Amino acid sequence: MAVDQAIRERIAADLWNAEQSATAIDRPTDSHPDLDVVDAYEIQLLNIGKRLADGAKISGHKVGLASEAMQKMMGVDEPDYGHLLDEMQYFEHTPIDTGKLCFPRVEVEVGFILGEDLPGEGCTNQDVIDATAWVVPSIELIDSRIKDWKITLCDTIADNASSCGWILGQQRVPIDEIDTGDVDAVLHRNGEIVAKGNSSAVLGHPLNAVSWLARKVEGFGVRLRKGDLILPGTATRAIDISPGDHFVADFAGLGSVTLDFT
Repeated sequence: MAVDQAIRERIAADLWNAEQSATAIDRPTDSHPDLDVVDAYEIQLLNIGKRLADGAKISGHKVGLASEAMQKMMGVDEPDYGHLLDEMQYFEHTPIDTGKLCFPRVEVEVGFILGEDLPGEGCTNQDVIDATAWVVPSIELIDSRIKDWKITLCDTIADNASSCGWILGQQRVPIDEIDTGDVDAVLHRNGEIVAKGNSSAVLGHPLNAVSWLARKVEGFGVRLRKGDLILPGTATRAIDISPGDHFVADFAGLGSVTLDFT
C-alpha cells in the first residue's frame, strides 16, 4: 500500500462527511500525493462497507472514464468503477433536491440488467450477452464531493467513482433485439437538446466496458451478480444541473428516461 490504513480511513471519513453535509472538500491527493489506485479502491470499499452495515444493499456497479476523451483528460489508460446501492436509486417524476448535492451532473447510459452471474477472470463480451436479461434506458447522476470537480483518477475512485444516483426508464428490451454498440442518445434539458452521442463512444462498445468491469472487480473480491444493474459509461458528455431543470434522455430503439430537479 502507498499510504497506511489510518490515512485510508481518514480520507474515507472526510469523503463520508462531505457527502452527508453536501460540503465539498479539497482533493485527497493534494494532502497525500502518494495515494495510489489500490488505496483509492480500498477507501471506496470502506465507505461502501459502512453503508452496507447501515442496511443498504448493492444494486449494481458503474463504469466511469469509459470514453477515450475522458481517459485522455484524466491521463489514464483504463476506466474506473463504483458501486450502485439501492438507496442511490431515484425515480422518474420524483424531483431530486439539488441542495443535498455538491456539484451534480447527469450522464446518459445504456444500462444492462443481469439475468445471471458473470464470471470474473476471463469474462468475455459473449459472457455478458449470455448473462444479460434486459437492456434499459438510464441516467446516472454523478456528483463530486471534491471541490469544483478538480479531481485526479485516485480522487474519483476513492469517491465511489463520483457516483451518487441512478434512474431507469420504463422500457426493457431483450439484448438480442438491439445492437447495444450502436444506440443513438439525445439529452434534452428544459426542451432544448444539450447533448448527443452514440453508445459506441463507451470503449468502442458497452459490452467491452461490462466485461472489463467483471474482470477488474474480481481482484477486489467483488462479482457481478444476477439482478445487478451495470452502467457501462456515458454515451454523451456529462451535463451540469441547475435547480428546476427537467431532463429527458431519448435512446433509439430503447425508449426514454426523465429526471427533474428542485
